[in-house]
Amino acid sequence: MAVKSKAAQDFVPIKEIRDGVVILKDGTIRMLLMASSVNLALKSADEQQAVLMQFQSFLNSLEFSTQIFIQSRRLDIRPYLILLDERLKAEVNDLLKIQIREYMGFVKTIAQSTNIMSKLFVIVVPYAPPKSVTASATSSGGIMGGLFGKKKEEGTTPSQSAVEAFEEARTQLEQRAGIISQGLSRTGVRVVPLGTEELTELYYRLFNPGEAEKKVDVR
Repeated sequence: MAVKSKAAQDFVPIKEIRDGVVILKDGTIRMLLMASSVNLALKSADEQQAVLMQFQSFLNSLEFSTQIFIQSRRLDIRPYLILLDERLKAEVNDLLKIQIREYMGFVKTIAQSTNIMSKLFVIVVPYAPPKSVTASATSSGGIMGGLFGKKKEEGTTPSQSAVEAFEEARTQLEQRAGIISQGLSRTGVRVVPLGTEELTELYYRLFNPGEAEKKVDVR
């Protein structure tokens, strides 16, 4: 008996992304905050202790759960090399040309010998609303379809009650995000909420790692 295979999106808990809010299939919602980093190695022992104490105080003050997500990915240095090459062509000073050329060679050597990585720090803020927040009875396409390379399709118009439930839940979610932003600011960490476009790109990279991590040609 043949087993019917499921589509990839059937295994993803996301129903849709709307107005910067991730709506899961179980009716709960998420807001993602991109966070900056703090280099403790550049701080004195007293400053390090102060940051850690503020972070501990922040965690103890939370009355809801949060998730800290760290994504590491290879940095594409090709745009930077192109910028340097354009600067080299525009430079009229022979000495500066030599310095730029040597610097480009140095960057290429580093890229060949090591994996230059960039890190993305994201804080996931959850909320479980008492009422359903399904914003629309979307078809199998929509934003989720776009995450898997399918053409985006238009969903049906959401009901007024669904819209009101969504807006009410989003307000609660924004209040939680504000608490996190205020608490982390005391540690020197700044946060920015991700919009629909940024969320779609983030999930696309997660679900399509082969396309997101292309080799950098530095020959």
